[in-house]
Amino acid sequence: MNDEKDALLASLNSQRKHVLGALDGLSEDGLRQPVLPSGWTPLGMVQHLALEVEQFWFRGAVAGEQITLTSGDEAWQVPPDVPGAAILDLYREEITKANAIIVATPVDAMPQWWPDFFANFPPRPLRKTLLHAITETATHAGHLDAARELIDGGQWLVLTRLPG
Repeated sequence: MNDEKDALLASLNSQRKHVLGALDGLSEDGLRQPVLPSGWTPLGMVQHLALEVEQFWFRGAVAGEQITLTSGDEAWQVPPDVPGAAILDLYREEITKANAIIVATPVDAMPQWWPDFFANFPPRPLRKTLLHAITETATHAGHLDAARELIDGGQWLVLTRLPG
């Protein structure tokens, strides 16, 4: 790899670790508990990250693999009979597959596939796909931090405490 790709991948891996760390030790009920009016759950968020970030961008777009696209809010809905551990494992598996693709792909390589529903969103090189994935994963890691604190008071990383 090169310094730029190393730095981008390290940043993405840090955010992925944050996602998993924010949920570490949360009960099955907690993983399925919505805390905002929009109704998403921490488990749904992780499934979204697995399918619509890791799988879609890296396996689908970058590598050109045939993937099954989700529609609407499908990726956010985890069936009640699917254990939380299965979704967390799915996320870890998609990270492993994505990392292999990232390592094997030049940072300025254009995607092997681009969805036709991105009419006003032109294809971009791996570098920009990595930046997009970092941004989306970091944003959702913050969402998960807030959700976790609302669910059971847990905090993944506390740098300071506010008085009160």
